[in-house]
Amino acid sequence: VDLCLFCMYVQEYGRDSPNPNTRRTYLSYLDSVRYFKPEGITAFGGDKNGRGDSLRTLVYQELIMGYLQYLKNRGFTSMYIWACPPLPGDDYIFYVHPQRQKTPKSDRLREWYLRMLKRAKEQKIVYKTSNLWDLFFEGGKDHRVDPCRALDLPYFEGDYIPGAIEEYLSKINEEQEALKGKKSKKTFKGSSSRGKSKRTLNGPETVDSQVMTRLGDQIKHMKEDFMMVHLQPICSYCRKYIIAPEKRFSCETCPKFDLCERCYKDDCGLDERSRHPTGSLAVHKFKESVAPQVKDTNDTDPSMECEIFETRQTFLSLCQGNHYQFDTFRRAKHSSMMVLYHLHNPSAPAFTSSCNVCNRELEPGQGFRCTVCTDYDVCAVCKNKPDFSHPHELKKHSSQPDARVARISDEERRARQEQLRKTMQLLVHASSCQDKQCPHPSCFKVKMLFQHSLTCQTKATGGCQYCRRMWALLQLHAKSCTTPNCPVPRCRDLKQYRRFAQAQAEKRRRMHYHKMISR
Repeated sequence: VDLCLFCMYVQEYGRDSPNPNTRRTYLSYLDSVRYFKPEGITAFGGDKNGRGDSLRTLVYQELIMGYLQYLKNRGFTSMYIWACPPLPGDDYIFYVHPQRQKTPKSDRLREWYLRMLKRAKEQKIVYKTSNLWDLFFEGGKDHRVDPCRALDLPYFEGDYIPGAIEEYLSKINEEQEALKGKKSKKTFKGSSSRGKSKRTLNGPETVDSQVMTRLGDQIKHMKEDFMMVHLQPICSYCRKYIIAPEKRFSCETCPKFDLCERCYKDDCGLDERSRHPTGSLAVHKFKESVAPQVKDTNDTDPSMECEIFETRQTFLSLCQGNHYQFDTFRRAKHSSMMVLYHLHNPSAPAFTSSCNVCNRELEPGQGFRCTVCTDYDVCAVCKNKPDFSHPHELKKHSSQPDARVARISDEERRARQEQLRKTMQLLVHASSCQDKQCPHPSCFKVKMLFQHSLTCQTKATGGCQYCRRMWALLQLHAKSCTTPNCPVPRCRDLKQYRRFAQAQAEKRRRMHYHKMISR
């Protein structure tokens, strides 16, 4: 029997991604359920007191180390990890954990990652490790150049840094607006003593420097939770990863101190007291070598596309809606079986229906649905009872989509995806098309749907099929749209709503993290 024990969500940014995310990876979420046997056995014997990692911990760490090696082989240069435990009573990926499984505290989770990374360095998988503050903020041990900009920081969805930067930008804008409204001029006041010394000759520090100062002060005392895992050599001056065809210059005295070719030439052009190590009369020698050859980050393995696994929240919603729980061994086996079913049958309906009269689960194609009421279904047995009545028309469930699930081929699935792509292109075209005699055969139909949605009194909430179809297309478009001024109606509103909901979730996560750190 298959049993799902470990799950990990990552964000991969390949060679074609813009800086600063080029060739980077973010370990977004990690979750597991405690069903490994035997329990209570320490791997490798532990320390002199018999304390050490359990066998299941060793397996989980080997999985992550294997993934790191996989990333390195594909040409990625780094991984970023934010060690943040879930909220109390919250689930990251798996729905309802066993009662005997405890949620780790921040320090325990951090030590768990550090032990894993130590083993990865011993096995030459990881070149070296650092943290975000030491690498990008003034005062860090790996920060040896001019102050960084906020645009130099890696930007990952759901991470602590983007949400914190947006909060600081909002506060700075509010402060500037408040200062403009005051008649009396006040002297500039920074957020810290270090911030006060950063005033330029032209006036107060810029918004970018204010954001970096406040962010640096915020994460300085919790910097160990923001881990930077370097898979390739990184220049100690410009923080650029040194890969072929560039040359690599390694200090023969300082461990893991490397320079790219440009920074090495700049260092050689300085006087002896300014050369590495700065302030010393003895100049260290560098050894020239060829930088590692890396691939283009493309994955040769075929991808298994399934919408419910695209994000952590969609998978968790699937488990919550269908009660795919992992709190007992029996439920975990059933939930794992259903997870595999949805993975290998991406066209299957994600949620099942139940009769609103007898609460019996309805098989696909068996039952009736109200054409007016929202989420009202009834089975054939209850419908045929003499005392059953419903004020609206009931339509029999369609069994055609489910009958084709088992025999749908890869070619048909690709054809559906291509048709969906063309539909999205048509939606964008019709939104900006001003030609009343447009030669596109379906442009007029989409325009009529737009016009109908403006004048319809029933709307999608009232059961209008045309409005429902248009609303589904708009939501699907907004989900993948990246155009700033998109001409599609309601696209900006839908994107702002999704961004607001995501920002609120990220804010709650940051607030919980701060409370945990302050204890």
